[in-house]
Amino acid sequence: MHRKEVNERSPMRVLEHSIHGGLGRGNIGVVVARPGLGKTAFLVGIAMDDLLRGRKVLHVSLEHTVEKVRDYYDDIYSEIAHKRELEDVWKVRVEMERNRRIHCYPPERFSVDKLREAIGFMKEHGEFEPVAIVIDGWDFGSKTAADIQRIREIAGELQAEVWMSATTHREAERNERGVPEPVAHLEGELDVILSMAHDGTSVHVGLHKDHESTDVTDMKLALDPTTMLLVRKR
Repeated sequence: MHRKEVNERSPMRVLEHSIHGGLGRGNIGVVVARPGLGKTAFLVGIAMDDLLRGRKVLHVSLEHTVEKVRDYYDDIYSEIAHKRELEDVWKVRVEMERNRRIHCYPPERFSVDKLREAIGFMKEHGEFEPVAIVIDGWDFGSKTAADIQRIREIAGELQAEVWMSATTHREAERNERGVPEPVAHLEGELDVILSMAHDGTSVHVGLHKDHESTDVTDMKLALDPTTMLLVRKR
């Protein structure tokens, strides 16, 4: 199967359809879940979809080392290539790696200013301008609307989509739309909010906010805990 066909058949098309065409450039999406449910794998899956389209991706991790993040990409790519019988496996992999940058920080050393500085350096010295940015492990609990706005400014300047992860807990408070803390108090600043929860056989991906739409329906999307791939639910 050719790369274009793999991309066209990706479960990511379900996500795009569910949120009326996708996250959209300049916008911010968040996936929130309890520890260990696969938030990183979900974000890598989103990034992989962009990479398979030949787009440039910046992955920022505040939880893992560069080697660990690279392992996520390698494992998920290998599963996709095997299941879809992808042609030119090594050629596609090399191209994807050229279009990807991984930056890892201890949480206490990361800031939006450092993100902006890193992107500026990549643009000036590496001719690398991402159209998708993944930020994995940001501490939403300590953040304000102003912090989100600063991320949005970067997204707007680059015309890039920004996907982030947030960790919640079983006892976390939820608002009327079911959005748990630490994201609920920032709901108005975010464009798309997803959640992940184990339903007994797989990790169900739910939709809580879809831009300004009030039609928030079941996406029929899940994360296979064995392969760490997104799959369509029946």
